[in-house]
Amino acid sequence: MINKFSSMPLYVQLRDIIVEKIENGEYVENLKIPSEQELCDFYSISRPTVRQAISDLTNSGFLYKEKGKGTFVSKSKSRTEIKNFSGFSDSILDSEIPGDRKILSINILTSEGERRKLDSIFSSSAGHPSTTGFCEIKHVTVIKSETLAEHVSYIPLDLFPDIQEDIIKKSPSYDIMKGKYPLIPVRAKSALEINFSDQSDAELLQIQSGQPLLWVETLLSSKNGQVVEYICSKYRADKCKLVYEKSK
Repeated sequence: MINKFSSMPLYVQLRDIIVEKIENGEYVENLKIPSEQELCDFYSISRPTVRQAISDLTNSGFLYKEKGKGTFVSKSKSRTEIKNFSGFSDSILDSEIPGDRKILSINILTSEGERRKLDSIFSSSAGHPSTTGFCEIKHVTVIKSETLAEHVSYIPLDLFPDIQEDIIKKSPSYDIMKGKYPLIPVRAKSALEINFSDQSDAELLQIQSGQPLLWVETLLSSKNGQVVEYICSKYRADKCKLVYEKSK
């Protein structure tokens, strides 16, 4: 029950109660849970408190809403573990056959506005901005027919002028990197933060807008420190966990 003398916020207590009911099977998949007013009356708490708890559970994937019908328990889904995340997991250049990835689009970015941020990223190691632009490759991770992550890779055309054609032709990585040994990715630097899905993310990942995502930005560098690929990845936080392993 709700303890109004506890230091734990009331909405957190209600949220935990509902999660417990889902986990112990009292609230089953696709069951309509009690209305906001029913929860207010049963636990003697305010409507804003109930709304905050329901909102948190909806954003985290435990519940879903149907307009005009109410709030329901989401279908339980097994977690997928992205093992041994090293920063190379979603790389185009480090893939055995990059074209075998689930590619959504390939575009050449040449306008000044599109290149401004990328120039600052790649020129920090090259010492000068790109003169020919960048290739933008949008691709996704699909496991068991479910899209679990979306990625955007940026590769400088100065270094890989034929990358677009190579991906379309499904050229193997050893052909793409042939004669470019100094540019082979050997180092990854990643930054991870929690962000929230917008409408575009929601449609692609089949989630509700505003749901938490694991947002990972990665720079892949060659042995001489040259940045060769910049990757922005968004993982479904309700479906994925990243496991980091380091051996001595």
